[in-house]
Amino acid sequence: MPVGIFRVCLVVITAIVNHPLLFPKENGTVPENAEEIIQKMKEREESLRLEQLRLEQEIAEQEATQKALEKAAEVVEESKEEKVRWDMWTALSMVIFLLIELWRQDFQEGNWQDTGEEDDMAVLGKAFKGVAFPDKAVLAGFYEKRILGTTGDMARMREMVEGFADDLLEALRSVCNRDADMEVEDCMGVGSMYENWRVRKPFVCDLIVPFAPPEPYCFRSQTWCSGDSFPPDEQGYGTIKVCRADEDVTGCICDKTKLGEDMLCLLHSQANTTRPSSEMEDLLCFKNTQYLDADQVMKWFQIAVTKAWNRISHKYEFDLSFSLLDSPGALKIKFRSGKSVAFNLTPVVQYENSDVYFISHFPRRGLAADLPSSTHWFLTFAVYERRFIQLVSKTLPANACHVSCLQILSFLHGKQCSLTGPSGLINYHLKTVMLHLLQARPSQDWAPEKLEARLQDMLKFLEKCLHEKKLYHFFIGNGKVPAELGFPIIFQRAEPLNLFRPFVLRRDVYRKTVDTFHEMLRNMSALINEYTVHIPLAHTNGIHKESL
Repeated sequence: MPVGIFRVCLVVITAIVNHPLLFPKENGTVPENAEEIIQKMKEREESLRLEQLRLEQEIAEQEATQKALEKAAEVVEESKEEKVRWDMWTALSMVIFLLIELWRQDFQEGNWQDTGEEDDMAVLGKAFKGVAFPDKAVLAGFYEKRILGTTGDMARMREMVEGFADDLLEALRSVCNRDADMEVEDCMGVGSMYENWRVRKPFVCDLIVPFAPPEPYCFRSQTWCSGDSFPPDEQGYGTIKVCRADEDVTGCICDKTKLGEDMLCLLHSQANTTRPSSEMEDLLCFKNTQYLDADQVMKWFQIAVTKAWNRISHKYEFDLSFSLLDSPGALKIKFRSGKSVAFNLTPVVQYENSDVYFISHFPRRGLAADLPSSTHWFLTFAVYERRFIQLVSKTLPANACHVSCLQILSFLHGKQCSLTGPSGLINYHLKTVMLHLLQARPSQDWAPEKLEARLQDMLKFLEKCLHEKKLYHFFIGNGKVPAELGFPIIFQRAEPLNLFRPFVLRRDVYRKTVDTFHEMLRNMSALINEYTVHIPLAHTNGIHKESL
C-alpha cells in the first residue's frame, strides 16, 4: 500500500513539472531556435558537401599521380631489363671477340716463324699486282756491278778504324783515374759493316765499348722480362743499378720492406745504404738515385775521348772531331786531302755474363721513338746476330744469296728514302726479316741461282708484317735459337717483342712507311735497270777506291 501511494505521487509530480504552461517564457522560443538550428545544419551540410568534393578531387589527383608513377616505374623497369639484356649481349660479344683475338694472336705467335711454305707466300703480295719484278739475269748483273765491288772497300775501312780505335782506347785508359773512373774494355765491331751487307755510303763502322765501374762497385741490371712489371713502351729496355760489390741486393729484404723506426738491418747499416749524392753522381748515376744515367755516361765518354785524342794526336796526320753531339762517340776522321771516315764508338754495359749489352745511345734512323728516360738502356743483341749469321752460313751452299738479298733490299729502300724522305723502316727491320727467313727455309733454298725467289720472299714477308703491324724480334721469345750460340734463356722464354709496335701508336708514321714501301716496289725495276746499265764495273770500282 505505501509503495502504491509513492508511485502515484511520483507520476503527479512529473506531470506538473513537464506541463508546457508551467514555464511559458523559456518554452516560447523553441520554434525560433529550431529554424536557426536548421539553417546552421544546412550550412554545415553544404560545407561538408564542398569538403567532400574537394577530398574526392584530391583523391582522384593522387590516384592519377600514383598511376603515372606506376607507369613510369614500369617503363624504367622495362628499360632496365632491356639494358641488362643489351649489356649481357654486349659483354658476351666482347668476350667472344676477345677469345677470337687471343686465339688469333696465339696462333700467330705459335707460328710466327713458320713462313717456309710456298702456299703461305702465295696468299701474300697484294702490293705486287702490276709491279714488274726484275728477272734473275738483271738482278745478278745489278748485284755484280753495283754492290759486289764494295766488299773490298769495307774490309780496308774496318782494318783502319779498328786499329785507330784500339790506340784511342789505350790512350783513354791512360788518362783516366783507375781508382775513380770507369774501366774501359776492348771494343767490338757489330752491325752491317761487320756482317758484310752494308751497301750505302758513307760507310760507318759501329764499335761497342764495354765499361765497368771502379772497385768496390759493380753493375746490377734489371730487364723488362726479369719478372717486374714494365710498361709496354719500356719493353726491350732495362735499368742498371750501381751497387757495392759486397751488397747482396737479392738476398736481403730491407730494400723491399719498410722497416720500423726502431728496427735496423744487421746486414746493411745506414752508413752502407746511404751514400752522398756527389759520390753517386761521380759514378754517373741519375741525380739522387743509384741508376746509371745514359746522359752522364755520354758526357763522361766524350770528355775522356777528347783527352785521349789530345794525348795521341801528334802521331796522326788527320783531325778527329765529334760528328754528332747527342751521341757519345760519333766520330769523324778528316784527312788533309778533304776526305773523311766516320765511325761510332759507343759505350755499353754487359748483361750478366752474356754477350747481350745495354747500349747508352742506340743509333736510330728514320722515325723511331726516343728512349723512355735517361735511366732506361736499350738492349742490343748485335753480337749474337753476327754469330747466328756466321753459324748459318756454314750450312748454306757456296755463294749463298741471303746476304745478296739483304744488300739489294737495303739499297732499294735507301734510294727510295732519299727520294721521298725517311720512313719508319730502318735497316735493322730488313735484317730481322732475313734472319726469320734464314731460320724458316731449308739451306738449299739459299742457292745463288734462287736470288730472285728469295728476294720476293723477303719483300712479301715484309709486306705481311707491315699489313699486320707485327714484326717480332728474332731472338726475344724465339725458342728455336741454336744452342751453340749460348743465348740467355731468359730472353728465349720472354714474350715476343713486336718491333712494329710504334706503327700501332702512330698512324702518321705507319701511313708514311706503307706509302714509301709501295713506292719502292713501283720504282724497283727502274732503279735496278738504271744502275745496271749506266754504271760499268770498272768505273764502279774506281769510285769505291777513291772514296777512301
